[in-house]
Amino acid sequence: MTFLWTASEAAQATGGIAGGDWNASGVSIDSRTVAPGDLFVALGGPTFDGHDFAAAALAAGAAAAMVARVPEGIDTGRLLVVGDTLEGLHALARRARLRSSARVIAVTGSVGKTGTKEMLKLALERQAPTHASTGNLNNHWGLPLSLARMPAGTVFAVLEMGMNHPGEITPLSELACPDVAVITTVEAVHSEFFPSIAAIADAKAEIFAGMGEGGIAILNRDSPYFDRMARAALARGISIVIGFGTGPDAEIRLLEYVIEGSTTRVTASMDDHPIGYTIGAAGRHWAINSLAAIAAADAAGANVPRAMTALADMTAPKGRGARRFVTLPDGCFELIDESYNASPVSTAAALAVLGAAIPGENGRRIAVLGDMRELGAEADALHAGLAAHVVQHGIDLVFTAGPHMACLRDALPDARRGGHAASAEALAPTVAAWVRAGDVVMVKGSAGSRTGVIARALCEMETPALGGLSSAL
Repeated sequence: MTFLWTASEAAQATGGIAGGDWNASGVSIDSRTVAPGDLFVALGGPTFDGHDFAAAALAAGAAAAMVARVPEGIDTGRLLVVGDTLEGLHALARRARLRSSARVIAVTGSVGKTGTKEMLKLALERQAPTHASTGNLNNHWGLPLSLARMPAGTVFAVLEMGMNHPGEITPLSELACPDVAVITTVEAVHSEFFPSIAAIADAKAEIFAGMGEGGIAILNRDSPYFDRMARAALARGISIVIGFGTGPDAEIRLLEYVIEGSTTRVTASMDDHPIGYTIGAAGRHWAINSLAAIAAADAAGANVPRAMTALADMTAPKGRGARRFVTLPDGCFELIDESYNASPVSTAAALAVLGAAIPGENGRRIAVLGDMRELGAEADALHAGLAAHVVQHGIDLVFTAGPHMACLRDALPDARRGGHAASAEALAPTVAAWVRAGDVVMVKGSAGSRTGVIARALCEMETPALGGLSSAL
């Protein structure tokens, strides 16, 4: 068996002292989800200290624990003692990158980065050994953890990079040293922490910091900040910049998209050659971001026709557009779960997807929306501005939760107003009481708005006797 880390290699990488001759098949920073054979890294946070959970991780089957101090009562033969565990994790990440010849694709953007990362993972893993960030492991803990988990024999790696303040992506890029960088789009997301959207574009362009002269940048040609980001790439010595989008200057250009149920059929042009494929997820945003995924796969040396074919099996991740039918005694309704996060642009896209959905007999299109966070002084106006999208896409009822979403409720025509509550928890029973067979219900809000509570409450309406008939699309 080939192990991910041996005790001697991990000690050499970190400058630490291994107490025994252990071998690790994975890396974990969470004792609750540690798998047998993992190296548990005891990180410290503002409200916890991983050292307090090292014993539990070892009892759960971890091969060893990386610690900065030896917890009382632990067998030192299963420890890797380092000066600082976060730096130790970064050291493992650096060694994993150095020992691998993988083509690394880094993905960031105000919205769409996780979906784009998942499309790339799907497209590439059918061609060669591929490693990708799981979930949204994209910050100062998640990115080094993702790299530390990368096997030496990886051919393609897809790493997500996130931020909500300037300066956060630079160290991630310098750690990952990407060969290809994708910026999906730049929007007013986390704008509370930036003086302008241009400043957000500059922060996203930090993704180029760790790239060499042979690097390739994949940028959204439709963005008003395309030229600004392209200049940032060129300033780093990146000579190849590829644009994707709908305009005539895009090297890979969307010509047409058609939503067919839970899928999207795409017609595009790549270097002036026609291409066509189907994505197993619905929405214009999926069509646009699929162009970035295909361009990145091509830039990394993958087979483009095989990558396009793979996208038919793409499904929207949980909380990011996953669809499910929930059975009631007299029929079923469709739930579109967008509860993971929200911004003005992603909420507008979700409303467009809801507008394209086909309700059942006597069914309605219902949007359930929680506050969009970190929007600064413009928050109330941005929430109220969603009313135009509600009307444009023919949404029948809108239920709202939170103080900012009250501004949307006030901006809506009376006939489209559902209930409003101060929180998602308070709104959930109201939504459940209104939903009926034939409806299509879309739930969306920022993570801090906890609209996942509402999505779960709607799933729990499943009629027990008919539970086997429920299905995910």
